[in-house]
Amino acid sequence: MTTDETTGATGVRKQVFTLWPTPGDVDPTPGDIMPAWMSARRERRRFIPTAADLGMTTALLLALIGAVLSTSLVALSLWLATIAALGLALAASLLRRRREDGEAAWREALFERPGISLWREDWTAVGEAILKLKREGVHDIEAHFAARPDEARALRRRVIVKDVNAFTVQTMGARSKADLVGTLDRILPDSDQTFDQWLIAFGRGDAFYRSETHIVRPDGSHLDCLFTAALPTSLDGFRDILVAALDVTEYKALQARLVAAQTEAARASRISTVGALTASITHEINTPLASILANVQASLRWMRRDAPNYPEAERAIERAVADASRTQEVVARTRDFLSASPPDIQPLDIAETARIATVLIDRELRLHDAAVHLDAATDLPKVMADSIQMQQVLVNLMINGVQAMKSQRAPRDVRVFVRAVDDVVRISVSDCGPGVEAAVRPRLFEPFSSSRSDGMGMGLAICRTSVEAVGGRIWLDEKAAIGATFHVSLPAIS
Repeated sequence: MTTDETTGATGVRKQVFTLWPTPGDVDPTPGDIMPAWMSARRERRRFIPTAADLGMTTALLLALIGAVLSTSLVALSLWLATIAALGLALAASLLRRRREDGEAAWREALFERPGISLWREDWTAVGEAILKLKREGVHDIEAHFAARPDEARALRRRVIVKDVNAFTVQTMGARSKADLVGTLDRILPDSDQTFDQWLIAFGRGDAFYRSETHIVRPDGSHLDCLFTAALPTSLDGFRDILVAALDVTEYKALQARLVAAQTEAARASRISTVGALTASITHEINTPLASILANVQASLRWMRRDAPNYPEAERAIERAVADASRTQEVVARTRDFLSASPPDIQPLDIAETARIATVLIDRELRLHDAAVHLDAATDLPKVMADSIQMQQVLVNLMINGVQAMKSQRAPRDVRVFVRAVDDVVRISVSDCGPGVEAAVRPRLFEPFSSSRSDGMGMGLAICRTSVEAVGGRIWLDEKAAIGATFHVSLPAIS
């Protein structure tokens, strides 16, 4: 059992995706069982008397006894003892105050001076909402908010940033803490993919949550960060959740430059290879083509004579046919040379593949301020397919949906539903864009057919090839009321 999984209402374990895998030695609460924090009682502090309390009590008792025994000598002794007890109580109180001040200063130092960004946040509204859903019998938190993204956005606006440390102010480029204190949606954009995972982790009763996200600085720029937080053990704990964040913006930018350099080097290598291959193909094909042309021209001359020589013309045509066959062999050899290695067909968890695909398009989502909402059913059968090819199919469909909505106002939502239907697993990718024009639909999956001015028209054609190669089918939903919806069905493993 791993903490990357939870269960839906059926009791079947369901994956919860995060960019940081959670160690597998923590056993999560099943999704259809109330997490422990929901039933935890409010913690009551036991009263333990201090030295100051004992001194004050002693002084009061001595004063009371002195009032009863009012003889001069006894009263004097008791009053002296009372003064001593009060002095002891005062000294103990001062010592306690110094100790408390020291502990407060230490806590303040731990918050302000660790060299890492720390955020104190109030998630009470989220805790109450999750509790309400659980009590109403809603255990599949992922499916609930995937179908209702506006509810998740409303909850995000009710999460309050109460305080940040000085390092956070510096990292975020803010003028003061006041620029960052307030509702969470001020710094967490719609393109963030982690907020729904917070909700799932709360509903599952996880001890902590960690992932990677991007947040918005006061100047509008984005900050990439890795974050972690201990999750509450009671409803009261939602009032003060401490989140630690590590800025990885420069690191990711460096990695992006490295990938770009590697990509450019690979591109240059491919261009060089294609150039050499083109020269080779030209050399191989030009000779039989020239021979075909010469033989066809010769046959025409034999037949156009006053006394046609059909046997010679026939032999010329036969030589042309042989040269044409040779040309076909050259093309076939070239195709075999260029073809990729056979796809790695294995039993595949398509829901996990869809989750990975959403991570792969993170940059595209941020560029267009869009969000993907994934709803994968529990107990899905596996399919026989190549994981890389299926990732590319889903990436292509989701990016198409995101780009289709670029000219419309936010929110820009792409919904991905994964369901088992009879003996197939069906993936549906929907957007809320303008839809596909009727004139384009008949040629939608043909190569070099694109409705975008900057499109090559190869994406959907490649998707169809990959899907059909494993016995599946891809099609456009002609009856979609809003935007465009593409369906992919893959044979399920029985």
